Amino acid sequence: MKSETEVRRTSVLNLFVRRESWTVSNVLSLLRLLLAAPIVLLLLRAGEGDRTLPLIVMLVAGLTDFLDGILARAMDQITELGRVLDPLADKIAIAAVGFTLIVLGDLPLWFLLVVVVRDIVILGGGLLIKKRTGVVLPSNWAGKVAVTFVALVMLLAATHLDGLMHLRDGAIWVSVFFLTLSLVLYARRFYEASISRVTEAV
Repeated sequence: MKSETEVRRTSVLNLFVRRESWTVSNVLSLLRLLLAAPIVLLLLRAGEGDRTLPLIVMLVAGLTDFLDGILARAMDQITELGRVLDPLADKIAIAAVGFTLIVLGDLPLWFLLVVVVRDIVILGGGLLIKKRTGVVLPSNWAGKVAVTFVALVMLLAATHLDGLMHLRDGAIWVSVFFLTLSLVLYARRFYEASISRVTEAV
Protein backbone atom coordinates (compact mmCIF):
# COMPACT_ATOMS: atom_id res chain seq x y z
CA MET A 1 0.00 0.00 0.00
CA LYS A 2 1.11 3.57 -0.66
CA SER A 3 1.91 5.75 2.30
CA GLU A 4 -0.02 8.97 2.93
CA THR A 5 2.99 10.99 1.72
CA GLU A 6 3.20 9.01 -1.53
CA VAL A 7 -0.52 9.44 -2.15
CA ARG A 8 -0.26 13.19 -1.55
CA ARG A 9 2.75 13.44 -3.89
CA THR A 10 0.91 11.51 -6.60
CA SER A 11 -2.14 13.76 -6.15
CA VAL A 12 -0.04 16.91 -6.62
CA LEU A 13 1.69 15.40 -9.66
CA ASN A 14 -1.70 14.63 -11.22
CA LEU A 15 -2.55 18.32 -11.12
CA PHE A 16 0.36 19.01 -13.47
CA VAL A 17 -0.32 16.22 -15.96
CA ARG A 18 -4.04 16.85 -16.45
CA ARG A 19 -4.70 18.55 -19.79
CA GLU A 20 -7.54 20.61 -18.29
CA SER A 21 -5.12 22.08 -15.75
CA TRP A 22 -3.16 23.95 -18.41
CA THR A 23 -5.35 26.97 -18.90
CA VAL A 24 -4.11 30.35 -20.14
CA SER A 25 -4.00 31.71 -16.58
CA ASN A 26 -1.97 28.73 -15.32
CA VAL A 27 0.50 29.11 -18.18
CA LEU A 28 0.93 32.75 -17.15
CA SER A 29 1.55 31.68 -13.54
CA LEU A 30 4.15 29.17 -14.73
CA LEU A 31 5.79 31.86 -16.86
CA ARG A 32 6.03 34.11 -13.79
CA LEU A 33 7.68 31.28 -11.88
CA LEU A 34 10.19 30.67 -14.70
CA LEU A 35 11.01 34.39 -15.00
CA ALA A 36 12.38 34.50 -11.43
CA ALA A 37 15.77 33.05 -12.44
CA PRO A 38 16.36 35.42 -15.41
CA ILE A 39 15.43 38.42 -13.26
CA VAL A 40 17.94 37.39 -10.60
CA LEU A 41 20.69 36.82 -13.17
CA LEU A 42 19.98 40.12 -14.95
CA LEU A 43 20.02 42.07 -11.67
CA LEU A 44 23.32 40.51 -10.62
CA ARG A 45 24.83 41.16 -14.03
CA ALA A 46 23.68 44.79 -14.05
CA GLY A 47 24.97 45.42 -10.51
CA GLU A 48 24.83 49.14 -9.85
CA GLY A 49 24.72 49.93 -13.55
CA ASP A 50 21.84 50.19 -16.01
CA ARG A 51 18.96 47.98 -14.85
CA THR A 52 16.55 48.68 -17.68
CA LEU A 53 16.44 45.08 -18.91
CA PRO A 54 15.78 43.40 -15.53
CA LEU A 55 13.13 46.04 -14.80
CA ILE A 56 11.36 45.24 -18.08
CA VAL A 57 11.36 41.52 -17.25
CA MET A 58 10.05 42.33 -13.75
CA LEU A 59 7.20 44.34 -15.30
CA VAL A 60 6.37 41.41 -17.59
CA ALA A 61 6.28 39.10 -14.55
CA GLY A 62 4.04 41.58 -12.74
CA LEU A 63 1.73 41.73 -15.77
CA THR A 64 1.31 37.94 -15.71
CA ASP A 65 0.31 38.19 -12.04
CA PHE A 66 -2.26 40.84 -12.89
CA LEU A 67 -3.70 38.92 -15.84
CA ASP A 68 -3.80 35.33 -14.59
CA GLY A 69 -6.48 35.90 -11.96
CA ILE A 70 -8.58 38.09 -14.25
CA LEU A 71 -8.46 35.55 -17.08
CA ALA A 72 -9.19 32.61 -14.77
CA ARG A 73 -12.40 34.27 -13.58
CA ALA A 74 -13.40 35.74 -16.94
CA MET A 75 -12.94 32.42 -18.76
CA ASP A 76 -14.28 30.34 -15.85
CA GLN A 77 -10.99 28.43 -15.70
CA ILE A 78 -10.30 28.35 -11.96
CA THR A 79 -8.47 25.05 -11.36
CA GLU A 80 -6.85 23.17 -8.48
CA LEU A 81 -3.47 23.65 -10.15
CA GLY A 82 -4.07 27.38 -10.33
CA ARG A 83 -4.79 27.54 -6.59
CA VAL A 84 -1.37 25.97 -6.00
CA LEU A 85 0.69 27.46 -8.83
CA ASP A 86 -0.35 31.12 -8.55
CA PRO A 87 0.68 31.70 -4.89
CA LEU A 88 3.72 29.42 -5.33
CA ALA A 89 4.94 31.52 -8.26
CA ASP A 90 4.43 34.71 -6.21
CA LYS A 91 6.33 33.39 -3.19
CA ILE A 92 9.28 31.98 -5.14
CA ALA A 93 9.62 35.11 -7.29
CA ILE A 94 9.42 37.46 -4.31
CA ALA A 95 11.90 35.42 -2.25
CA ALA A 96 14.40 35.09 -5.11
CA VAL A 97 14.26 38.71 -6.25
CA GLY A 98 14.10 40.01 -2.67
CA PHE A 99 17.23 38.09 -1.62
CA THR A 100 19.06 39.35 -4.72
CA LEU A 101 18.15 42.97 -3.89
CA ILE A 102 19.39 42.44 -0.33
CA VAL A 103 22.72 41.19 -1.70
CA LEU A 104 22.89 44.28 -3.94
CA GLY A 105 22.13 46.54 -0.96
CA ASP A 106 18.81 47.83 -2.28
CA LEU A 107 16.45 46.16 0.20
CA PRO A 108 16.60 45.73 3.99
CA LEU A 109 16.91 42.15 5.22
CA TRP A 110 14.25 42.60 7.91
CA PHE A 111 11.58 43.34 5.30
CA LEU A 112 12.11 40.07 3.43
CA LEU A 113 12.14 38.21 6.76
CA VAL A 114 8.73 39.72 7.62
CA VAL A 115 7.35 38.56 4.25
CA VAL A 116 8.83 35.04 4.49
CA VAL A 117 7.90 34.45 8.16
CA ARG A 118 4.32 35.60 7.53
CA ASP A 119 4.05 33.22 4.56
CA ILE A 120 5.43 30.31 6.61
CA VAL A 121 2.96 30.97 9.45
CA ILE A 122 0.00 31.16 7.06
CA LEU A 123 1.13 28.05 5.18
CA GLY A 124 1.55 26.10 8.41
CA GLY A 125 -1.82 27.21 9.75
CA GLY A 126 -3.52 26.46 6.45
CA LEU A 127 -2.08 22.94 6.31
CA LEU A 128 -3.15 22.31 9.90
CA ILE A 129 -6.72 23.42 9.22
CA LYS A 130 -6.81 21.39 6.00
CA LYS A 131 -5.68 18.29 7.92
CA ARG A 132 -8.15 18.80 10.80
CA THR A 133 -11.23 19.98 8.92
CA GLY A 134 -10.62 19.43 5.22
CA VAL A 135 -11.23 23.15 4.66
CA VAL A 136 -8.80 25.15 2.52
CA LEU A 137 -8.56 28.72 3.80
CA PRO A 138 -8.84 31.11 0.82
CA SER A 139 -6.66 34.18 0.45
CA ASN A 140 -8.12 37.39 1.88
CA TRP A 141 -8.31 40.87 0.39
CA ALA A 142 -5.61 42.25 2.70
CA GLY A 143 -3.19 39.56 1.54
CA LYS A 144 -3.82 40.45 -2.11
CA VAL A 145 -3.20 44.15 -1.39
CA ALA A 146 -0.05 43.21 0.55
CA VAL A 147 1.34 41.18 -2.38
CA THR A 148 0.72 44.14 -4.71
CA PHE A 149 2.68 46.50 -2.45
CA VAL A 150 5.46 43.95 -1.92
CA ALA A 151 5.83 43.73 -5.72
CA LEU A 152 5.92 47.55 -5.84
CA VAL A 153 8.67 47.57 -3.19
CA MET A 154 10.73 45.13 -5.27
CA LEU A 155 10.25 47.20 -8.42
CA LEU A 156 11.20 50.49 -6.74
CA ALA A 157 14.20 48.90 -5.04
CA ALA A 158 15.36 47.38 -8.33
CA THR A 159 15.49 50.80 -10.03
CA HIS A 160 18.46 51.69 -7.80
CA LEU A 161 17.52 55.36 -8.12
CA ASP A 162 18.08 57.55 -5.05
CA GLY A 163 15.10 59.73 -5.95
CA LEU A 164 12.74 56.74 -5.62
CA MET A 165 14.07 55.37 -2.35
CA HIS A 166 11.67 57.44 -0.23
CA LEU A 167 8.80 55.91 -2.24
CA ARG A 168 10.31 52.47 -1.63
CA ASP A 169 10.45 53.13 2.11
CA GLY A 170 6.83 54.29 2.13
CA ALA A 171 5.74 51.21 0.18
CA ILE A 172 7.63 49.01 2.66
CA TRP A 173 5.62 50.30 5.61
CA VAL A 174 2.33 50.07 3.72
CA SER A 175 3.27 46.47 2.85
CA VAL A 176 4.05 45.66 6.48
CA PHE A 177 0.68 47.05 7.55
CA PHE A 178 -1.27 44.91 5.08
CA LEU A 179 0.91 41.85 5.73
CA THR A 180 0.09 42.17 9.43
CA LEU A 181 -3.60 42.78 8.76
CA SER A 182 -3.83 39.75 6.48
CA LEU A 183 -2.15 37.60 9.14
CA VAL A 184 -4.70 38.77 11.72
CA LEU A 185 -7.56 37.95 9.32
CA TYR A 186 -6.09 34.49 8.68
CA ALA A 187 -5.76 33.94 12.44
CA ARG A 188 -9.44 34.83 12.89
CA ARG A 189 -10.43 32.37 10.14
CA PHE A 190 -8.18 29.75 11.71
CA TYR A 191 -9.92 30.26 15.07
CA GLU A 192 -13.41 30.17 13.54
CA ALA A 193 -12.60 26.99 11.58
CA SER A 194 -11.19 25.36 14.72
CA ILE A 195 -14.22 26.30 16.83
CA SER A 196 -16.56 25.05 14.11
CA ARG A 197 -14.72 21.71 14.09
CA VAL A 198 -14.96 21.40 17.88
CA THR A 199 -18.68 22.26 17.80
CA GLU A 200 -19.36 19.62 15.15
CA ALA A 201 -17.47 17.03 17.20
CA VAL A 202 -19.66 17.78 20.24
